[in-house]
Amino acid sequence: MTVLEVRGLHAGYEGVPVVKGLDLTVAAGEVMALLGPNGAGKTTTLATVSGLLPRISGEVEIMGKPTDSRHPFRVARRGVAHVVEDRSLFFGLTVMENLQVVAGLRRHERREAYDRAFDLFPVLGPLRSQQAGLLSGGEQQMLAMARAIVTNPRLLIVDEMSLGLAPVIVEQMLPVVRNVADAGAAVLLVEQHVHLALELADRAAVIANGRLVVEGRATELRNDLARIRESYFA
Repeated sequence: MTVLEVRGLHAGYEGVPVVKGLDLTVAAGEVMALLGPNGAGKTTTLATVSGLLPRISGEVEIMGKPTDSRHPFRVARRGVAHVVEDRSLFFGLTVMENLQVVAGLRRHERREAYDRAFDLFPVLGPLRSQQAGLLSGGEQQMLAMARAIVTNPRLLIVDEMSLGLAPVIVEQMLPVVRNVADAGAAVLLVEQHVHLALELADRAAVIANGRLVVEGRATELRNDLARIRESYFA
């Protein structure tokens, strides 16, 4: 089942397109890695899909229905959870309060969602009463991911999960992304480390100068890294 379909997307700032004519699909149970050099339009794409940035033109559909690019809260209600690059946690709230803010579920469903989040990120369990602003960078990223997961998203969007984190923390978090997809969600992931992204993803797309230049199965692209490197300079 196709969860996300992007057709002919033009997106940017103040009417100036950064992303130009992008076509992209992500299915349920699939991890799609979006790769490309700095400034290629990856973060712009994610922000437009989740409604944080109004699109200039083109279509974005979730579960076959167009999204409202003027009201990101309506996109979120369609089952989209977006882990942004700066994490955007409520630093004055505790770990548990950060999860409670977004969990608009029935009581028993909330309990199950919290249990799942702490099972996926056991390091957060003893920190439930700790203020988010006092967590380490890795713990904050785990909380940002956990906060997205408790919403039971149909589409999980993750922007630069490994940015600024120690490799050992990244290794703990990558299986969580795979777990979310294996549970039936679609995942759209921007990741700076190409080899990590291709190990995790089912498919990958490379954009350069706002345009799609390479797309294919991750297993195939892992064996053709030269093609990806060349695409960064397309």
